[in-house]
Amino acid sequence: MRPVRTTKLIRQIGEYLVKAVKKVLLASVVAAGSLLGLSAQAADEAAIRDKLTSMLGLDVETIADSPVSGLVQVSTNRGLFYVSEDGQYLLQARVFNIDEEMRNETELALSGLRKEGVASMESSSITFKAKNEKHEISVFTDITCGYCRKFHNEIDDLNDAGITVHYLAFPRSGLNSENYNDMVSVWCAKNPQKALTSAKAGNDVVSASCKNKVAEQYMLGQKLGVNGTPNIVLPDGSLVPGYQPAALLAKALEEAE
Repeated sequence: MRPVRTTKLIRQIGEYLVKAVKKVLLASVVAAGSLLGLSAQAADEAAIRDKLTSMLGLDVETIADSPVSGLVQVSTNRGLFYVSEDGQYLLQARVFNIDEEMRNETELALSGLRKEGVASMESSSITFKAKNEKHEISVFTDITCGYCRKFHNEIDDLNDAGITVHYLAFPRSGLNSENYNDMVSVWCAKNPQKALTSAKAGNDVVSASCKNKVAEQYMLGQKLGVNGTPNIVLPDGSLVPGYQPAALLAKALEEAE
């Protein structure tokens, strides 16, 4: 009887070991598959990044999932794009969610980028602070722009309405221009607020130089979709192109609360 019992015990141990090995092998296959999937995903993103940089001259900042299956959302120095997962197709478009009352998914993504972008430049902006601050806005501006001057003529009205204005430089003539050099001089003046007001009044700009972020602010504007001045970024990240009267802007901010 003992040999029989021993044989049965050995068989049971063998069956247990076979099952255990199968479980280990299955777990290994699943893990390997996951790693391969991650590697493929990383390779696709790397390929997309390389193609956009080498072929289109875009600086890719982030690659993320998009609301549309088969596309990824790519944030670059020239704005927001959608790219097919194989990197073959590039779209510059607005994506609307029909099931969510035509929610503008692209604008939601851009609003987040704008809020982060202007916040990163706040310390280098020229700020006209409201005494009893209720709202903060960021305005991409140019010292030669007629509507920028019209907007600035109402800066006291904006401040009185509790609106703090952070000016960001957007020299419309580009970075290799006298316009850019003048804006650098304004940002580097001993009293930038006074220098900006003077320049917007049409007075000659006194040359000055310092470490500044005028170029970075200009490039940020291009990234966020600014193509003219003034462009106003509201607290929620919305972008308002063109001049807006102080009273109308204050009313819109109050109603948005």
